[in-house]
Amino acid sequence: ELVYDSRKVTKDCMFVCIKGAAYDSHDHTEEIARAGAKVIVAERPVKVPEGVTLVLVEDSRYALSMLSAAYFDHPAQKLKVIGITGTKGKTTTTHMIRAILLAAGKKVGMIGTTGTMIGDVVTPTLNTTPESYELHQAFSQMVEAGCEYAVMEVSSQGIKMHRTDGLYFDYGIFTNISPDHIGPGEHADFEEYLYYKTRLLNMCRIGLVNKDDEHAEQIIKAADCELYTYSEKGKEADFVASDIRYVSQPDFVGTEFHISGKYDMEVRLGIPGLFNVVNALAAVSVCSFLDLDKEKISHALEHIRVNGRMEIVYTSERCTVLVDYAHNAVSMESLLSTLRDYKPKRLVCVFGCGGNRSKDRRYSMGEIGGKLADLSIITADNSRYEKVEDIIADIRGSIEKTGGSFIEIPDRREAIRYSILQAQPGDMVAVIGKGHEDYQEINGVRHHFLDREVIEETVKELGEKA
Repeated sequence: ELVYDSRKVTKDCMFVCIKGAAYDSHDHTEEIARAGAKVIVAERPVKVPEGVTLVLVEDSRYALSMLSAAYFDHPAQKLKVIGITGTKGKTTTTHMIRAILLAAGKKVGMIGTTGTMIGDVVTPTLNTTPESYELHQAFSQMVEAGCEYAVMEVSSQGIKMHRTDGLYFDYGIFTNISPDHIGPGEHADFEEYLYYKTRLLNMCRIGLVNKDDEHAEQIIKAADCELYTYSEKGKEADFVASDIRYVSQPDFVGTEFHISGKYDMEVRLGIPGLFNVVNALAAVSVCSFLDLDKEKISHALEHIRVNGRMEIVYTSERCTVLVDYAHNAVSMESLLSTLRDYKPKRLVCVFGCGGNRSKDRRYSMGEIGGKLADLSIITADNSRYEKVEDIIADIRGSIEKTGGSFIEIPDRREAIRYSILQAQPGDMVAVIGKGHEDYQEINGVRHHFLDREVIEETVKELGEKA
């Protein structure tokens, strides 16, 4: 067996030493050998008992990637692999591509923030881009399940940590880049972050780049593949989205737009917001190379749902209720100003903030709520080891300064119920902060809690009363 986790050593296995942030298995090779390892792969001379073979390599993470691919018999080569990188939009774009392929009758595997999905089976992953061994193991399971395609989120961290070494993508998409993941244990600076993000375009056959990104020229210059571009800002590109309309009807909230250039079609997209038009444009652009039925593509995008990302849970004459993962000021501002485009009677925002995290987030989110929502309902999020009341007090302080209207309902279930039961015709309610998370963390214990379920229960109750 091939093993890299010292807790999983088996008899006669080959063990690859990895230096992690807190633990370096190079320092524990004698224990690893005693536990049964027969071959140890390391990037520096280490002590091994007699009878154990030591293989020295320049970079053990790179070695793990190559060994994993071979150990699982190079499964990625038996799939069409589509990789998506970018600061924002990776998760939604992968879900859109998966939905389109499924609608076209293809078998698809997916790897990313929301876990590994093969068919309807979801396995949680620790990282957006899992360790190379898990990656090839997942590809191998996809091949066994009869998948033709693998769609995956590729993080810059995953590339930097050699998790994707030796992988060759059939298609690579670069959505956008803005300063993020810079700091200790992540990227040293923006230049390094950009460098690792652009590496995807040197690991693929056909690349697609968002021409509207301010770093597009640098990204295009760094690419070493057959390259195409897309744009919604009317720039000269291979795929262009235009004539964008915001649609809010009792049974549909989303956008309609036209794609022209190398592909021509009308799109009706069941997720609100301009940035989702761009995500859908990326998804359609890549799918245009796959010879799929346009009607299937249209149907998939009209009915798409991405758990916890601009997810419309309920819409009727009464109100529209959606769930989103926005849990900082930037994403909250982007979300609320997007929803303003739909001209709701009132924009209501239900939110809290996580405990044991920067207080700045509370102040800035409170300020955004006060300025952009007609009514903020402040409630609990993952309070962790803090008192909900203390977190709410911090948010209240900054909302009060804006003069915005708000109420406090500490119990998240009650807050969501109130937002729907008190809704006025034409209201739009955004329940934000937790998105797809199915728990609430209180004093170190995770309790089952999913915003969508509470919304659905409340709507059912309304129906019974009506």
